[in-house]
Amino acid sequence: MGIIFILIPLSILLAVIALVGFAYSAKSGQFDDLDTP
Repeated sequence: MGIIFILIPLSILLAVIALVGFAYSAKSGQFDDLDTP
């Protein structure tokens, strides 16, 4: 049961890192040209 106190903050941290990475890539124009392959 003690492992859940490690896994919950770890999963929240990974979600925050993914959200920051997505926000950075969207802000820097990575998703501007979606038509060309």
